[in-house]
Amino acid sequence: MKITRIRVYKTPLPYVGGAYVWGAGNAIETAIASVVVIDTDAGLTGCGEFTPCGENYMVAHSEGVEALARLVAPKLIGEDPRQVARIERLLDALVQGHGYAKAPFDAACWDLLGQATGQPVWMLLGGKLTDGAPMYRVAPQKATDETIAEMERYRSDGYRQFQIKVGGDWSTDIDRIRTTVPLLKPGEKAMADANQGWRVDDAIRVARATKDLDYIFEQPCQTYEECQQVRRMTDLPIKLDECVTGIHAAQRIVADRGAEVCCLKISNLGGLSKARRVRDYLVDNRVPVVAEDTWGGEITSAALAHFATSTPPEYLQNTTDLMNYNTRSTGVGGPEARNGKLYATDVPGLGVAPDFESLGDPVAAFGVAA
Repeated sequence: MKITRIRVYKTPLPYVGGAYVWGAGNAIETAIASVVVIDTDAGLTGCGEFTPCGENYMVAHSEGVEALARLVAPKLIGEDPRQVARIERLLDALVQGHGYAKAPFDAACWDLLGQATGQPVWMLLGGKLTDGAPMYRVAPQKATDETIAEMERYRSDGYRQFQIKVGGDWSTDIDRIRTTVPLLKPGEKAMADANQGWRVDDAIRVARATKDLDYIFEQPCQTYEECQQVRRMTDLPIKLDECVTGIHAAQRIVADRGAEVCCLKISNLGGLSKARRVRDYLVDNRVPVVAEDTWGGEITSAALAHFATSTPPEYLQNTTDLMNYNTRSTGVGGPEARNGKLYATDVPGLGVAPDFESLGDPVAAFGVAA
């Protein structure tokens, strides 16, 4: 099997809740998805997606996938996409860094490998260890009464884990946490996610003012070192997110015992191939993980579902149904969200096809159809 054509599509994904407010004054109403479609001479087509949570989130940009495609497509055409390790090494040799832009190429190759071998991607990643991954749902920064109402709606849909967005004004954030966390019912969990938004001193203020509550303190500051400074001043469980950037970061976290939970954003880690290695390393060292990505539609959600399904349940904190955050789609088919859990399909590959009606015409195309 050889790659014959590579196409890149871009489409807007409006947030279902209007404005998604997070961190220190960040807000998006529409995310921009980039979808990579790889065609082969065997008649099989694979797809992958990258969608940042706003422009320049974590130094990732929606223009990056198209720019990378122009550099790497001439070298990828003629390669066997089933050789995912070779493709990964080739991409890394051609362009240093920019893992977020490589991630959809990597996912499309896993999709093709699954289709070619008649296996769902979760089987290729290690098997079905979690049949129905528990999901969390985000409560963006809104008035406290709106946040409470959103949590109640999600609870009625079966969600039992809630991510409360903080990271703006620290005194207001204390009120949000102290109002919402006590509303949790037995068996429910909450994460207060600052998305790097606080200074160290303000993060310590929030931690001290809420130390009597049972919740997870998520990515309070921008850097790993700052988060560790806060960690030394609180007994709250710490979850790291944006600073979990690869295997070296994971090794440092394990060596320092620097977090109780690590969020693994597939695109932030450079794709499924690298994310799997980071996950397995953390799980081997008994650190629970979150299966997540920066944003996305059905194609990203499919990759997440397979990643979560192949993660041991005792070390899978949660995942999320990103496709249900949007009013438009990137794919047809994909995982099912049911009663607070995310289920990957059992069909070969990722189990999702590009939604060409929603995607429109490609912004870039290389090679020819077989």
